[in-house]
Amino acid sequence: MINIQNVSKVFSLEAGDFYALKHNNLHISKGEFVAIMGPSGSGKSTLLQLIGGLDQPTSGDVIVDGIQLNHLTEKELTLFRRTGVGFVFQNYQLLPMLTVGENIALSLAANKEAKSEIKKRIQQLLKEVHLEGKENQFPVQLSGGQQQRVAIARAISMKPKLILADEPTGNLDQQNGKSILQLLSKLNKEENITVVMVTHDQQAAEAAERVIIIRDGEIIRDQKKGVNGYESLVSSLA
Repeated sequence: MINIQNVSKVFSLEAGDFYALKHNNLHISKGEFVAIMGPSGSGKSTLLQLIGGLDQPTSGDVIVDGIQLNHLTEKELTLFRRTGVGFVFQNYQLLPMLTVGENIALSLAANKEAKSEIKKRIQQLLKEVHLEGKENQFPVQLSGGQQQRVAIARAISMKPKLILADEPTGNLDQQNGKSILQLLSKLNKEENITVVMVTHDQQAAEAAERVIIIRDGEIIRDQKKGVNGYESLVSSLA
């Protein structure tokens, strides 16, 4: 599903070049639930942005679902993001002047879906995230947990194969955070959606089947959950 091949991301600063990512290689299979962890500034969000086509690597290749993203035009990248990837962010990124239903419908409308089909899809999505009857409310009328559920409904509106979640529980209390992780796990297992989640929270990472740890722009550990917990996939670092 995702292939990162010798990828580096360099930012040119007055003090010199800063390597946000350094020659990383990574493979994520279809249907995996992967957590990416690391301290602030380690490069984990940069990696997520590259996978989602929100940024381009300085060198190396980013291949998602067979598509080499760093060879696409900006128009092609926009289409890829809208139809192939569902994004979930820490601050929800809902438009406050739009209702819940209108926020969910954004990608569907941009794809020129029929109004009747959009309405039907909104109802299906709200049921899936347990927010039936909330389509005419505005984000400010919802709790943080409910807003994140709306964000997830919007993310899966185009039936993507991949969800990229950047600190999806970061602004939530423990109970709401657990509920969001359960929802992501359900989508992963029941709909076979690949989920890649950046998190600082060890408890949130426990929801994933695999944990990748980044430090100073380099993947230093890749662990897969087994019968006895997480087992390192990077033998030299075990």
